[in-house]
Amino acid sequence: MTLERMWAGWRSNYVAGATGDPHVAGEAPDGPPDDGTANCVFCRIAASGPPSPDNGVLWAGETALVVLNAYPYASGHLMAVPRRHVATLGDLTEDEAVELWAAARTGIAALEGAYRPEGINLGANLGEAAGAGIPRHLHLHAVPRWRGDTNFMTAVADTRVLPETLASSWERLTAAWPAGGAG
Repeated sequence: MTLERMWAGWRSNYVAGATGDPHVAGEAPDGPPDDGTANCVFCRIAASGPPSPDNGVLWAGETALVVLNAYPYASGHLMAVPRRHVATLGDLTEDEAVELWAAARTGIAALEGAYRPEGINLGANLGEAAGAGIPRHLHLHAVPRWRGDTNFMTAVADTRVLPETLASSWERLTAAWPAGGAG
């Protein structure tokens, strides 16, 4: 079966109105650009000091850090985040890209050591339409997974059941963090 396409260029104005983004319709935005750093949770975390259970930072390098997700899908759900406020992969410098990827790899090694998962989801939601909760500050998610780790609670009650606190996850992951860090 072949996928059919219906071109509807007139919908760009509708999409732009729904998103509030004038760029979608090819219009110039009004006013000065907002870099978004003032209200960015990742920028606040990056400036919050050395790794600790209080800030959730597991590891911090020169251009990237690894932090626990405050709203995890599973215990140990972590994120690799560039320190600099950038929205896209293309915005990263080469050094930032290398350290971000190394941070994700090392974070996954810590997850494997601490939790012994049967699998790991690694991904990025690039942009609000792709599901990014913080669309203007790039971040990579790493979520440990096990067969049968989902249950009816999420589907019917909008509730995740987690067997440990964030502080316990922080302790487990920092204890399993590979020597030498991510760089």
